[in-house]
Amino acid sequence: MSLTLRQLRYFSAVAEVGRISHAALQLNISQSAVTTAIRELEELVGQQLFERHPHGVELTKAGRRFLGHAYAVLAAADEAERMPHDGAQVEGSLTVAASYTVLGYFLPHHLQRFAQLHPQVNVKVHEVAREAIEEGLITQRYDMGVLLTSNVVLSELSLETFFGSQRRLWVPAKHPLLDKAEVTLADLVAEPYIMLTVDEAAATTLKYWSKTPHQPAVRMRTSSVEAVRSTVANGLGVTILSDMVYRPWSLEGKRIETINLRDAVPTMNIGLGWKQGTESTPAMTAFRDYFRQLFQDPTSVRAGRGRL
Repeated sequence: MSLTLRQLRYFSAVAEVGRISHAALQLNISQSAVTTAIRELEELVGQQLFERHPHGVELTKAGRRFLGHAYAVLAAADEAERMPHDGAQVEGSLTVAASYTVLGYFLPHHLQRFAQLHPQVNVKVHEVAREAIEEGLITQRYDMGVLLTSNVVLSELSLETFFGSQRRLWVPAKHPLLDKAEVTLADLVAEPYIMLTVDEAAATTLKYWSKTPHQPAVRMRTSSVEAVRSTVANGLGVTILSDMVYRPWSLEGKRIETINLRDAVPTMNIGLGWKQGTESTPAMTAFRDYFRQLFQDPTSVRAGRGRL
C-alpha cells in the first residue's frame, strides 16, 4: 500500500478540526471514507496517529510529527499543480484591501502562494473595515478587496464568492450539550453567550436569532477571536462562529468542541470585490484567476449574504 495525497488531505483535515465527522463535512465526503483513509495511514506508518475520545480525536506525538510532513507534501503538490506556463509571467502592482477576519484567518497563505506563482507582481495589503474597503474600491484607492462578500452593501461593486464557511456551536470539552442527539438555538437560551463583534459578527448573530422567538443571553462582547476561544474553552459560555476561525485548542491548551445546529444558520462567505466597469489589469486578472482555479466554481455577481 502506497501513501496518497487523498490520505494526507483527509488526515490534515481531521487534525485541524479534531473530529472525523466535521472533517467529512468540510471535505464533502462520507465519514467512512475519512475513517478508512486514517486507518490506512496508520497501517502504512506503523504508528497510531490519533487518540480516539468520545467527542473527537487528538493527535498523538507521532501524529503531530506526521502532520508536519503531510503539510509539506501537500504544499509541494499544490505548487506543482499550479506551476505557471513558460512565458506567462505577469508584471505589475496590486493594492488589496482585506477585513480583519479575512486577513487573520484566510489570506496570508494565499498571498504567499500567489507570490510564488507571480513573483513580478508587487502586492500591497491594507487591513480596513468593510465600509472602508467598499469606499476604497469605489474611489479606486484599492484595486481589489478580499472580504466577507455577504456583508457588502454598495451595488456598484462586482463580487465573486469563493466559498461559504459553515457556522457551528462552540462549547468547552465535556459540555452537557455534547450528549444531546440534536441541538437548537432554543437549547442555548439558558447558556451564557460570548458575542464576537468584529467584522459585523454581532449584527449577523442577532439577525439569524431574530428569526426565532429566542435571544442569546450575552455574557461578554469582544472584538477578539482569541478572547472568545479562551472564554469558551474555560467554560464561561458558548458561541456560534465559522469553521474558518475555529481551532480545537485555546491559547491555554484547553479543548473546544463544535456541534452542528439543527436551526438554519447562514455560512460566512468569503470572496473578492472590485469596482464595476473597472478595466482589469494583468495583475488583477492573475489575482482573480488564482482564486477561481483554487476554488474551481466561484459564484459570481453579488453572491451569498451571510456574515461572521
